[in-house]
Amino acid sequence: MSKAGRSYRDFWALQAVSFTVCAGESVGIVGRNGSGKSTLLQIIAGTMQSTQGSVQVTGRVAALLELGSGFNPEFTGRENIFLSGAIYGLGKDEMARRFDDIAAFAEIGDFIEQPIKTYSSGMQLRLAFAVATALKPDILIVDEALSVGDAYFQAKCHERIADYKKNGMALLLVTHATEHLVRQCDRALFLRDGLLEKDGDPREVTNLYLDDLFGKRKPTGSNPRPGASWAMMTDDQDVFHTRPGYRKEEHRWGHGGAQILDYLVTVNGEDYPPQIESLALAEFYFKVRFDHAASAIVPGFLIKTLEGIILYGTNSFHASRGAKTISVVKGEILLFKFSLPAALNIGHYLVSFGVSTGDPVSQLTPLDRRYDSLLICVSREMPFWGITDLQAAFEVVARR
Repeated sequence: MSKAGRSYRDFWALQAVSFTVCAGESVGIVGRNGSGKSTLLQIIAGTMQSTQGSVQVTGRVAALLELGSGFNPEFTGRENIFLSGAIYGLGKDEMARRFDDIAAFAEIGDFIEQPIKTYSSGMQLRLAFAVATALKPDILIVDEALSVGDAYFQAKCHERIADYKKNGMALLLVTHATEHLVRQCDRALFLRDGLLEKDGDPREVTNLYLDDLFGKRKPTGSNPRPGASWAMMTDDQDVFHTRPGYRKEEHRWGHGGAQILDYLVTVNGEDYPPQIESLALAEFYFKVRFDHAASAIVPGFLIKTLEGIILYGTNSFHASRGAKTISVVKGEILLFKFSLPAALNIGHYLVSFGVSTGDPVSQLTPLDRRYDSLLICVSREMPFWGITDLQAAFEVVARR
């Protein structure tokens, strides 16, 4: 068949991607879905051949590319341990010596004697990670698998990875959880449309990735903050959905009479920052057009975890200690602002905006509420346990 008449087209999942990973180094890889991350890892692991170019790998490679890959679902956990050993080139006697350590790390109890097809995804991860790391590889490749495990097992995994890195193991980690990339990796690669856009510091690479994912930051120019925020008042179009960080999965509801049209997030003079540094003062603006006159308007603001846990919520009445009463006339547009320190741990959080009318103590009627409409990312140099930063102080008060 001639090239003009063929019923397919060439697609290059990766092009001209070149980098080096040294012993003991951890490298994170980020990019949108379809950017070539998994293809790259499969080529390095040897499960896929590249059309052009070459990969040079020194030492044993262990890969967690897809949950359950390499396991026979009909075999028991015990049988799959020995199957995995054979795939890695280890004999039955060698795997028998390692079996107890693998079973102890996986902590799946009697399920080790049950078929893999009866396992939950978390149990499969436990066994797969225990097997891969029990072989003490020179290179460990992880493609999003750790996100399946519970917090307890994730902590065990990261502890083992850190220990192995000290002994020279290299780590390649693909993850959409940018906080893990910043915390775990020495370097990061940003792939976009099969091309290597950036190889460098994890924080810089994470910013580029978030820019690509949620939209570029808007230039602030030389205007001070009041000018930048007042620029939102130049029209009455609903442009909320065009802003960086917007989630089309938002839940919008209310009785009507007002419309939330736009929002702006600023931190240290930067509009729509890809990351908000923990404890930095963040300003959340949102613009509302009122279709009816009202004498008691109450704007509100809410932050949740990705799991839906409400971390903080307030409104104009509570934030102003009951001092502010807002009245509007029909057709009027108001710009509201809530300012607060981002006293949160590393992670992603959901922001909601709302405007209601009525008595803020006894009964509010929602006019327009845009719940979980904005996704923000909080970064932090040194994480802590939990979610919110209560800013505890510590001192040694006596010694004898």
